Amino acid sequence: MKTVRKAGNPTAKKGCPYMKKCGGCQYIDIPYEKQLQQKQAEMKKLLGKYGKVEPIIGMEEPKHYRHKVHAVFGYEKGGPVSGIYEEKSHRIVKIDRCMIEHEKADEIILSVRNLLKSFKIRTYDEKTDMGLLKHVVVRVSKMTGQIMVILVLRSPILPSKNNFAKALTKLHPEISTIVINVNEKRTTMVLGKRDIVLYGKGYIEDSLCGVQFRLSPQSFYQVNPVQTEILYAKAMEMARLTGKETVIDAYCGIGTIALVAAGKAAKVVGVELNKEAVRDAKENAKRNRASNAFFVCQDAGKWMVEMAQRGESADVVFMDPPRSGSDEAFLSSVCKLAPSRIVYISCGPDTLARDLEYLTKNGYRVEKIQPVDMFPMTAHCEVVVGLKKTGC
Repeated sequence: MKTVRKAGNPTAKKGCPYMKKCGGCQYIDIPYEKQLQQKQAEMKKLLGKYGKVEPIIGMEEPKHYRHKVHAVFGYEKGGPVSGIYEEKSHRIVKIDRCMIEHEKADEIILSVRNLLKSFKIRTYDEKTDMGLLKHVVVRVSKMTGQIMVILVLRSPILPSKNNFAKALTKLHPEISTIVINVNEKRTTMVLGKRDIVLYGKGYIEDSLCGVQFRLSPQSFYQVNPVQTEILYAKAMEMARLTGKETVIDAYCGIGTIALVAAGKAAKVVGVELNKEAVRDAKENAKRNRASNAFFVCQDAGKWMVEMAQRGESADVVFMDPPRSGSDEAFLSSVCKLAPSRIVYISCGPDTLARDLEYLTKNGYRVEKIQPVDMFPMTAHCEVVVGLKKTGC
């Protein structure tokens, strides 16, 4: 059975009652201005040798910014519990309300937890591999207000599923869709590959930088919509698009960066290995009538090498890799393609520093470094870097 660590009263006036047991918000007991100062100093230390680090862009309201909320479910004496894993463990910290999560999402998760007993739905026990409900994920669209609830189950069979959906939507009529996600494996991955629509369309819609997006359960989408618009606006500034360029969006996901760039470039190609993400990207291109945006399901590095071998070229490459950064094979493929500009969006500044070392030794120089605080109260920081090919 999962170990549960109880936290204090979530209505406490000072600070976060969970901070000593959760560990997710490393900076939550530091005034926000000092958080920004500390992150600025860290970015300067990591990246300063490549150029001037611009002042970090913070949030006017740095609380309740996470529009995607994930809760892990377990059990203790007295009934089911939900919350997050304590840092570097699988002990659940029971949380009802979080200072950085969307308030409506937290309310819905609490309602799910309260409904479990009456519907005789057992929470999952990872030690015995028994029980049904593993996780609940809630996505809230900032622009449309639509809400998706994802119930991650060990089995596709949910007792009285239609009545459960009716009970939850009666409590929260603003819910747009409820999806069962089946994850039968013992794994650290939250979502499995199979989705079953229980209520609504199975997706929600949002807009970002004037572009509309369809978000399905498997879609990657930035969790902080306010700062994402700022981040992408800075990325477009660094790309210096005039409407004549051919652009590649590596690690394109559902096409967010590609479709924002499509309105400013001649042609955009998004490359992504995840089939579901490419399907969503193509659908999003249709929604926005972006006839100059194309999406390919392939390894981005191999695709760029093949493109160079065919004698084709690109003017700008956007890259937004995972926190682990890019490997040398991918960076080598970018350099072989030799775009005049690279715009690198990073959620892992330490691996960004490593990758900049490679790029600056292989024909590129850094023009601008812009940190953006996407994750207030935590030690994480997003950075966008503009690079230009030497001699251009």
